[in-house]
Amino acid sequence: MHRTVFDEDHESFRKTLRAFLQAEVVPHYDEWFAAGGVPRQLYRDLGELGLFGISVPEEHGGAGLTTHKFTAIEYEEIARVGVLLGGSSCHVLLALPYLKLLGTDEQLQRYLPGFVTGEQMWALAMTEPGTGSDLSGIRTTAKLSADGTHYVLNGAKTFITGGVNADRVIVAARTSPPREDDRRFGLSLFAVDTSLPGYQVGRKLDKLGLRTSDSAELAFTDVRVPAEDLLGEEDKGFSYLGHNLASERWGIAHGAYAQAKAAVALAQSYTADRKVFGKPVATFQNTKFELAACKAEVDAAEAVTDRALEALDAGELSPAEAASAKLFCTEVADRVIDRCLQLHGGYGYINEYPIARLYADSRVNRLYGGTSEVMKLIIAHDMGL
Repeated sequence: MHRTVFDEDHESFRKTLRAFLQAEVVPHYDEWFAAGGVPRQLYRDLGELGLFGISVPEEHGGAGLTTHKFTAIEYEEIARVGVLLGGSSCHVLLALPYLKLLGTDEQLQRYLPGFVTGEQMWALAMTEPGTGSDLSGIRTTAKLSADGTHYVLNGAKTFITGGVNADRVIVAARTSPPREDDRRFGLSLFAVDTSLPGYQVGRKLDKLGLRTSDSAELAFTDVRVPAEDLLGEEDKGFSYLGHNLASERWGIAHGAYAQAKAAVALAQSYTADRKVFGKPVATFQNTKFELAACKAEVDAAEAVTDRALEALDAGELSPAEAASAKLFCTEVADRVIDRCLQLHGGYGYINEYPIARLYADSRVNRLYGGTSEVMKLIIAHDMGL
């Protein structure tokens, strides 16, 4: 079926990005994979390509576009060649919406120029060792100094993507105790400079997948955060945190769809070349049936995520609809990639083959941004159950 979500400008961007990935990323990716991260220069190159400024206002060096369609193309193209671009997706998809929503003119003038060029990379720190989906349980604190010039930040975060190399991190911290009738009250957001004394990057986490996307534990010990780095109003952080969940969950859904589509292409190519009993594996009926079934699931996921993309751009994607898209597309990707790995036989288990990396990389889709179980709760609640 012909897709209608992209126009000529989008497809022109796709060609530019595809050429960049083929020339600047694919030849080096095995080295980056072995090293467990991408070089810092990649972020500057992505900034020069314009990837970080697409939705940044023009007055701050960006293109000023409001669509998520260029992000969708990025997910499709990086999945197509089996690579990751470090913490760049978190830089744009997670951090930027908070800056645009909450940043004052003065803050945006300070933050966004370096954001656009990739000279200053950002991450988002919500999850704590004992607090995952229940953000009201955040225990990291930020206490305002007596003279009102700074906040003293203490606590810890974990699973922070991009946390190893981030120059600034949007940190959720408790500025007031929760109310008896409202556990969500008292959270605030801060744009924390990672060079401040007391800010410490702990372990770089050794993950199953996403090997080139650094994830870290963070610790804050009496970090003096300037008051002018408070984002939005004090104690209203929880409402801000929910504002971006629809786009974040759509992003995970679209990324999962793109991975599943890439897996089918990989399996089709591999089985056409691989011979067993003197015949290409693709000629066996089981292979044809498996690939056909996977293709049908990918087609369905494409329809779901494209519809969600249009709704997101129109400002009409509800939390329950975003949860439904994420649940469906990530479950599809899980099934499809597993079946496509099976068609590779033993080679599918070797990291030298992109299907193995896809298998490991995709598993987290059902965990981050809210687990599949949390998505089901959100959908069920919307159904009145």
